[in-house]
This record gives sequence, C-alpha cells and structure tokens, in this order.
Amino acid sequence: MIEIIPLLICLEPHLSSTTLRQLRHVVFAMLCIPKRATMLGLSRWSEKGGSYRTIQRLYHSPLNWLAIHWIFLKTHLVDPDGLYLLGGDEVVEAKVGKKTHGVGRFYSGLAQRVIPSLSILAVSLIDVKRRESYPLYMQQIMPKSVVKDGPLPKPKRPRGRPKGSKSYAKPDPILSPLFQLLGHMISTLRTQIAYLQVKHIVLDGNFGNYPATWTVRQTGLHIISKMKRNAALYVPYAGDKPRRGPTPRYGDKLNYSQLPAEAFVSSRIEDDYRIDTYQLPVYHKDYPDLLNVVVIVKTHLTTGKCGHVVLFSTDLTLTAEQIVDYYSLRFQIEFNFRDTKQHWGLDDFMNTSPQAVTNAVNLAFFMVNFSQVILKPYREHDPLFSVLDLKAQFRARRYLSETIKMLPETPEPHLISRIWRRLSRFGGIRTPQLSDLVA
Repeated sequence: MIEIIPLLICLEPHLSSTTLRQLRHVVFAMLCIPKRATMLGLSRWSEKGGSYRTIQRLYHSPLNWLAIHWIFLKTHLVDPDGLYLLGGDEVVEAKVGKKTHGVGRFYSGLAQRVIPSLSILAVSLIDVKRRESYPLYMQQIMPKSVVKDGPLPKPKRPRGRPKGSKSYAKPDPILSPLFQLLGHMISTLRTQIAYLQVKHIVLDGNFGNYPATWTVRQTGLHIISKMKRNAALYVPYAGDKPRRGPTPRYGDKLNYSQLPAEAFVSSRIEDDYRIDTYQLPVYHKDYPDLLNVVVIVKTHLTTGKCGHVVLFSTDLTLTAEQIVDYYSLRFQIEFNFRDTKQHWGLDDFMNTSPQAVTNAVNLAFFMVNFSQVILKPYREHDPLFSVLDLKAQFRARRYLSETIKMLPETPEPHLISRIWRRLSRFGGIRTPQLSDLVA
C-alpha cells in the first residue's frame, strides 16, 4: 500500500476521503489478486478495512470517471509539450444472462460472430513519442431495440439525376447511435484536454466512412482511418476546361494495380516482401472534400502475389510516413483491451446494475494507467518486466504480511526481505534484481 497512496493523492480534490480510501483498497487488491477480479475476490485480497461491504459501496457510488482518468494522467503520464493523438475503438466482452445493464448481441472480433455481450466505446490518449496508449473516456454502447411492424422503407428512386433537379449542398449524413456517441465523447474530451492541442483521432476501418468522418470533422479534429481495399477513388480532374458547362471535379478512377508513378513515395524490403508506399490527393464521391490517401502495396518477391491497404486522412498536410505511423499507433489500444480482460477484471466482473457496471468497466481501464505508472521503477532495471511480474511482487507481500502476523515474534528485516524475494519468484516471469526491500 505504501506505493499506492502517493500515486492517488492527486485525486483528493475530486473524491471524498471515504471514496479515496475505498479506491486504495480496490487498487491494492487488484494488484494482488491472481484471477477472477470480482467484488468478493477483491475483498479476500485487500488489507484491513477492505471488507466486502467497503468494496461494494465503491462499486455502487457515482463517480466522475472522466475527471479521475484525466487528473491521474495529467499528474503522472502526460507531458504538456508532447505530441498526442486520440484513438478510439470498440471492445466487446462476452456476458451471459439478461440482467446485466446494457447486455445485448454485439459482433465480437475474437469470436468472429455476434454473441451475448457488453460493448464499450473507448477513447484513449496516445503518446506518439513513448508509443503508449492511455485510456481516457469509456462509454457503454446500448444494444439496438427491436422494433416490430415499423414503417415500410421508401421506394428506391431510379438511377441517374432526376429531371429538373438543381445542384445542392451535400446533406448531413444520418448518424448511427455509435457515431452520435463518438461525437459526444470527442466534444467532451476536447474541452477537458484543450491545452494539449490534439489535432487528430485514429480510428479503425469500422469508422472509415463518410458518417464517421463527418462526425469527427464537426468536433474540429482530423480523422486518420482505413478505407475498403476496393474504395472508388478519383484523381482530381487535370484536363482542359470544357467549352460548355462547369469544369469536371473528378478525373480518372484510381487503378490500384497501376498507381501513378508521381505518387510513389518509398520502397523497402522486409523479409520476403517488397512494400511500396504511394501518396496522392483524391476524391471519393461520398466525401465533399479532397482526401489525403496513402496506398501501401505489399508484394511477395517469390510468388509475385500482392495486396494493398488504403489509409486516408482529412488533413492534407500530413506526409505518408506520418499517416502510416499514426495509424500503426492505433493498435496500442488493443494492448489496453488485452490488459483489462486478462489482469484487471473486465472479463470477470459480475455486477448488473448500471452504476456498478460503469464503475467495474472504468476501474479496469484505470488500472491500465495505474500499472503503467507503478511499473516504471521496475522497468528501469528490467525493460521486459511485465504486469504478471508486478502482480507477483504484490501477491508475495500479501502472503508475507499475513504470515508475519501469525508468528510469535517479528523476524529480522533481512530475513523478511529474503522470504519476500523467494515468494516473489512464484507466479512471475522475471524476478527483478533490486535491493532488499522490507515488506
């Protein structure tokens, strides 16, 4: 507990003394528990004062989690002069039963099918220099309600432009609940982290469409995402002005098998593949403005088979290297999701009420940020020191403290240290070579 208290002092202005004490117990129990991070399991691993009722009260208390995440990041992890991106993605966690708040049928990428689950939209702050992602704002996605005997769909109009129609501005897209939630979250975050001057948000291919792009642009950010590999893109028209009528907007359709030579940026050999990068400004008929598109072509040197990926951004000033690098940083969010499920209880919690589910989800993501802070001194000695090793250290201290209480006399400090070092070898992957610490 001695390492935990100084790290949570920054939350004192935003939490009551009782809530902060409850949070300390939960954080300590999270660091000790080997599996099944439920309220009952946490109460068994917490120290004196962390009873089941204490932990239950925290899980049912209304908390401003956005402020908690941001204050903790601002105090321990964020550099005001650093370069940051926002990154967003959806995480789906399987849940059985019908009483859990927000449970429904969502598509799971791991299961490759629709399963009964909870869905959470998470927006993280990505540090470009450190190449790390810090969860910042999480909101639960509610399942779609089934509407029976709804209005009949409107008949599809024939192809072509209706006779007598005039040019008009492209109407605003109809946003799905997911995109509406994304827009609200980005707007809220921009107010919270205004001084960082974040300009871009990185989203996966599920958001590589016009409604998502329109949503992001309304918040003042630029989007970096991925299009379908067969997206119909058009180079700007570069011919002579027609004698009659307006100058065409669209030129030739982009042929991915014969990309323009002037768009070539770089080429490199990696293993048995040649990776060619192309960048060019193009139009898409669903988007009103010019797009900054990067096409990455990967060719197998032996068989000649090739494939390509289409990345795009609404920021025309970004280079191809920046777009590829920023989009690759999006995957750091997946590591956050892995840790929340594997170590911090997102896969285990059994709460059902709305407030308890919200707190369980946010506690799991809060522990991702907390673990990154508390791992720093260990990784100075061993860069490969992992979360499993960290939990083994705290679990050894918990075992040791309970054992010492049962002894008639307290052992010598050097013996306590030797016992702790021996216990910390169980359950971890790497044992740090640190100076003796007294539990």
